[in-house]
Amino acid sequence: MEAVAKLNNVPTSPRKMRMVADMIRGERVNTALNILKFEPKEGAARLQKLLLSAISNWQAKNEDERLEDADLFIKEIRVDAGRMLKRLRPAPQGRAHRIRKRSNHVTIVVDSKNSTEVTAEEVVNNETDN
Repeated sequence: MEAVAKLNNVPTSPRKMRMVADMIRGERVNTALNILKFEPKEGAARLQKLLLSAISNWQAKNEDERLEDADLFIKEIRVDAGRMLKRLRPAPQGRAHRIRKRSNHVTIVVDSKNSTEVTAEEVVNNETDN
């Protein structure tokens, strides 16, 4: 069973956050946490905290299962553009340049390898029944 965690209005550009998100996409949770812990980019600390939140959401949904036996991995991670704050910066000769302060929304979906294998078997069984 999968668990979702969302982080909205992160004051970092989506492009910079996607660079960090691409490093952990599809990885196991333990590996992803190690990658994020030692990554110097600004978005890594925020993604690490969000990943820990997704893990605790999974534990809340699956109280009867042990975390060590679940073999959790990052099923999906999305970084979407958030709102953009527009500011003006003075420029030479009375002009102004527009400054766009970007933000993003991050969504992480964590799932266990065991549950995805079961659902694949169920799909095969359903196709043979029809």
